[in-house]
Amino acid sequence: MANLKEIRNRISSVSSTMQITSAMKMVSAAKLKRAQDAITRLRPYASKLRYILENVSSSLDLSENSFAEQRGDAKVLIVAITSNRGLCGGFNSNIIKRVNTLAKEEFSASQVSVLCLGKKIKDIIKKTDSYFVNETLAPLEDIMGNATFDRTSEIGEELMRLFKDKSFDKIVLVYNRFLNAANQSIEVEGFLPIAPVSAEDATPSDYIFEPSKEEIVSELIPKSLKTQLFKAILDSTAAEHGARMTAMHKATDNASDLKRTLTLSYNKARQAAITNEILEIVGGAEALNA
Repeated sequence: MANLKEIRNRISSVSSTMQITSAMKMVSAAKLKRAQDAITRLRPYASKLRYILENVSSSLDLSENSFAEQRGDAKVLIVAITSNRGLCGGFNSNIIKRVNTLAKEEFSASQVSVLCLGKKIKDIIKKTDSYFVNETLAPLEDIMGNATFDRTSEIGEELMRLFKDKSFDKIVLVYNRFLNAANQSIEVEGFLPIAPVSAEDATPSDYIFEPSKEEIVSELIPKSLKTQLFKAILDSTAAEHGARMTAMHKATDNASDLKRTLTLSYNKARQAAITNEILEIVGGAEALNA
């Protein structure tokens, strides 16, 4: 059995860890409320705008809407969204595994590039030689520390330019969708080309365009794509805070259980030491009386 000093040191260390995890849990809970409000407000708008975009795109010719051109998947760009920090359970590792699965299975015959939004996946992907790195995208990767719509728009514009220039035939988003504080789901969402609406979901295509088709292509479609990317980033941010809050809650509970176990061991060891001292005193007194 460990001596009393070692157990006291372990109890002190566990108590310090418990204070840190508890504080991180409260910080994540406060950030989660703001992030959850942001994605809750944006999600209906982004979904409706995307639906309108898909319906309008189906009525336009490819000459009028190059963003709907289906070119196969010879060159694929995966936009992977993680966090800059860890301590959030499997939040980042699940995205990294999903990206690797897409590259090795679904797009195994394609030239795959990865745009890393978040330091955690960037640290992993940059160490491998299996992905093509586009130099024009590298300066856009450090966004997760300050993910505003203006900064997201820069990335969206670059992605649209690369698609129009045929640098990539397909662009997909991979991110954690926020469900609640304890649950997230990994989403693989097509970004470009714009997918046509299924026949049963499509609305009548006899549109009266106001303003003109050209203005819709130049204004509505880019705005919708930028909003879709921004929604994915906000979803990932809210999911990150939820995952970290849950992970820190579990870590605090585990530290509390460990501290309780160590305290019990300390009390047992202390009681054993006291009993030994009493036995030594009694034994010494009996030896003097003998």
